Amino acid sequence: MLKITQHVEEFEGATASEIPEDLIHCKKPVILRGLATQWPSVRENEQGAEQVTRYLLKFDANRPVTACVGSNEESGRVFYNSDMTGFNFRTVRMSLGDALKRILNNRFLEKPQTLYVSSTNIDHWLPEFRTENDLNLDQQKPLVSIWLGNQSRIAAHFDFANNIACAVAGRRKFILFPPEQINNLYIGPLDFTPAGQPISMVDFSDPDFSAFPKFQTALDNAQLAQLNPGDAIFIPSMWWHHVEAMDSFNILVNYWWRNSPEYLGSPLGALQHAILALRDLPAEQREIWRDFFKHYVFEVTEDKFSHIPQNARGILNPIDAEVAKKLRINLSRYLT
Repeated sequence: MLKITQHVEEFEGATASEIPEDLIHCKKPVILRGLATQWPSVRENEQGAEQVTRYLLKFDANRPVTACVGSNEESGRVFYNSDMTGFNFRTVRMSLGDALKRILNNRFLEKPQTLYVSSTNIDHWLPEFRTENDLNLDQQKPLVSIWLGNQSRIAAHFDFANNIACAVAGRRKFILFPPEQINNLYIGPLDFTPAGQPISMVDFSDPDFSAFPKFQTALDNAQLAQLNPGDAIFIPSMWWHHVEAMDSFNILVNYWWRNSPEYLGSPLGALQHAILALRDLPAEQREIWRDFFKHYVFEVTEDKFSHIPQNARGILNPIDAEVAKKLRINLSRYLT
């Protein structure tokens, strides 16, 4: 078992109907105990997995979901296969009802297969669910998703968006790391990933410290959180988090939002373009471009471009939707 001495702090004063502004812009993870305890879905879960399943299916739009199915030898780990030519699970399209039925039936097996339905848009697959089960985040215009499954272990990864994750059924354990721990988490490929985001290659259930010696430094900076049904956690943008669904039946609802305009580009896309355009240049050229990036991106001040008339600054002015649209058109010429 990993030794983690720091625990995520608990935030007081948030309710499902009132999310304080200082939480929206918080720079560290916090636990929100009981945030969703009044949701009907959480109360139905108190009556058992079958009861909350019946409740969920009231909202089912009868659209197939994508489930990850993994061997029972993987102990719930969603990861690559042994030689990293693919993944240790297969994806299967099935109805939501069938997915829930299989999860329910798996509870009675000593060593069940992993069945995991990830990040499924609630408004599309379970319309009207949010009329009874929701957080007051309308101003943030969040993407709201549901996650279903039995026991699973999701490798440490980051999300660009801020996140509030609410446990509806089953216990969840989160191990979180500040963004700067990237060098100690042994991150895998950027462009070949189980679910879109790059992940840590360390098996948290049995870490190999001889292969990943710097992982101990990451653990020294880790924070631990455990959620019971009705609890929630706020995870700031870019914090690494390893997530374990601990019980045989688990439901989680999460809210993603960004504290920047939607028309801005993808930072991960910019990173990949920088790898394409800059990483393999001669060292002396990379150093020059490092200074250029500092000048134009990372060390911008209000008066840096005051020597240029404002009407002539173009993309050196703050980006708005119209400028972003033109910039995308211009960028497309560099990608051919």
